[in-house]
Amino acid sequence: MADTAYVPRLRAEYDKSIRGKLTEQFGYANVMQVPRLDKVVLNMGVGDAVNDRKKAETAAGELTQIAGQKAIVTYSRIAIATFKLRENQPIGCKVTLRKARMYEFIDRLVNVALPRVRDFRGLNPKSFDGRGNYSLGLKEHIIFPEIDFDKVSEARGMDITVCTTAKTDDEARALLTAFNFPFRQ
Repeated sequence: MADTAYVPRLRAEYDKSIRGKLTEQFGYANVMQVPRLDKVVLNMGVGDAVNDRKKAETAAGELTQIAGQKAIVTYSRIAIATFKLRENQPIGCKVTLRKARMYEFIDRLVNVALPRVRDFRGLNPKSFDGRGNYSLGLKEHIIFPEIDFDKVSEARGMDITVCTTAKTDDEARALLTAFNFPFRQ
């Protein structure tokens, strides 16, 4: 991705029209005040990995396919006896996307993956954290076209956090709505 001529479709759209609309809507004095996407964090918790170490590695491989960037396996920090969890056991995986990969992922999420969710009624408009970041959870990771449905042993859930530079939830909601995030009314 070192090629500087390549600009993702959503980034070009942001530069061309979305930034201008947000400046007009919120009356920003400086172009640097306009909120923009900062990063996207994908997280997959694999509680079954306590019993079977391979499950965390399999989940990391699938998350790598979805993101287009290598996912890392996360390990437990403390031991919790009630969950039969020991220190430094694999319990999940995560990947952080920035710049071009982030825009490509959001494009695929909004236009390909979310329409494939069963009984989809829209995203919850209240899932903002108060600082302009939005989180959503998916019950099945198999909605992404990169995952071969026949090779997956089980459907796993995943969390997606979209971090923005917006100061308030209203600014972040306006930014994500401009990127065609399908919020419920």
